[in-house]
This record gives sequence, structure tokens and C-alpha cells, in this order.
Amino acid sequence: MTTSSEKICLQGFNNLTKTLSFNIYDVCYARTEAQMNKYMQYIDEAYNSDRLTQILEHVSKIIGANILNIARADYDPLGASVTFLISEEGPASVEVIDKNTGVPVRTSEAVVAHLDKSHLTVHTYPESHPDFGICTFRADIDVSTCGMISPLKALNSLIHCFESDIVIMDYRVRGFTRDTTGTKRYIDHEINSIQNFIAKDIKRHYQMIDVNIYEENIFHTKMMLKKFDLNNYLFNVTVDELEHEQRLSIEQRLKEEMAQIFYGSNSVTTSN
Repeated sequence: MTTSSEKICLQGFNNLTKTLSFNIYDVCYARTEAQMNKYMQYIDEAYNSDRLTQILEHVSKIIGANILNIARADYDPLGASVTFLISEEGPASVEVIDKNTGVPVRTSEAVVAHLDKSHLTVHTYPESHPDFGICTFRADIDVSTCGMISPLKALNSLIHCFESDIVIMDYRVRGFTRDTTGTKRYIDHEINSIQNFIAKDIKRHYQMIDVNIYEENIFHTKMMLKKFDLNNYLFNVTVDELEHEQRLSIEQRLKEEMAQIFYGSNSVTTSN
């Protein structure tokens, strides 16, 4: 592995594919079925395809990618998806003849051949528990690049965009590229944890766990908020409106929901 001060001289295009994947979760409590439906509609509108498109446009600017194509959809009853095709080089300029004047002009109708290897995607999944009043909002985000641009540059911005309770991240470098001597290179930058690229102000608010496979260039980090303020998890109600026992019950349900998502196990329980 190279150090951060070294630069690899590559032969031709960098064929390494770098993919950063997020599962982002927000958890909320609503007392009645009507309030649950209102929350689901609220979160669905807050993160509709227009909003998700804005987020991915911002990501594209951060990583220095050119947007080639955008596809998006809002689903019935809930959820949305947006996909960007991106490239490092951008659209290729070609010469065509203007039909009206007969004069050659330059246009950007052609795109580079490797555009299908670089993309940004986001899918949302609003969901609720039919009996316990627990609502969850999940967003799956993939930032996949081929070339010198790095999806890790968008890491902190994406975390801030959603300000989520739980963030589960995977980063993987696939394939190989060759240096000028013809030697295969399976990674072109130094990394031993995704945490290396997370800002200090974010780290202060989250507890984190790593599961990394260094030999395969696979890195996994998951984060859960340290501080729990029940008022931040209640929809259309405040703590002061709840009886003591009711408050404790709701708090325990919310904490268990978050812990189960974080640890990936339904057997996880918590106590106040």
C-alpha cells in the first residue's frame, strides 16, 4: 500500500472502481395511526425525487464529477429513487452540421465510453410498525466512481444532508489498474478505515464500529447517535404531554428499534 505522500504514475485510464454505499436510518414515534400516516407523508415529501436530485447534484460537485444523465421517480404510495450517470471527463464534444445554416458547429451529444461505470443512486424506504407506533425512514445511497475521482470526498456532506440516527457505510475498491511499469495496482490510496475520512464534529456525536477486510479492500463502518433526547423522536407530541410510564415505554421501544438496526439483530434489548 502506498503512503499518502506517494503518487502512482498510471498507464492510461485508472480502471479501479471505488464504491461508497450508505444505509441511513431515522426513527420516530407517532401515537395514532393517523399521526403515523402524517409522519410517513411528511418524510416522503421531505425526501421526494426533487430533493434527492438536489442532494446528488451537490455530491457530483464535491467529487468533481460531470453529470451525463438523470433518471428519477416518486413511488405510490411511498418512496423515491434517483440515478445519475456521471463521468470524470464529461460529455465528448463532436462536430455536426447545422441544418439551417450548413455551418459546422460543436455539440456535446456524445458521452465517454466508461460512463456506465460511474453512477450515483439513492432510494428511500419509509416504513412503520402497525402496532407499536414506530416509524423508520431508510435511504440507500451508492456513490460509485471509476477514475481518479473519489466518492470518499462526499462522505461528510452526505452524513450532514440526512442528520440520521444510524448510518451504515461500506467502501470497496474493485478491479485493478496498471502503473507505467505494467504492474497491477489494486488500490491507489491509503485507507485502513472509513473513520479516517469522517470529520471530527461528526465523530463526537456517534458511537462507531468497524468491520474491515484489508486484504480485499473492503471497509465497513456503522454509527449510531450517542445522545438520546426523546423529544427529537416524537411526532406531533412532546414529552410533557406523556405520562411517566408511557414516556418510559416509548423511550425503551425507540432505543430497542435503533439498537436492533445498528447491531442487525432482533434479539437486542435495552433497559432504561
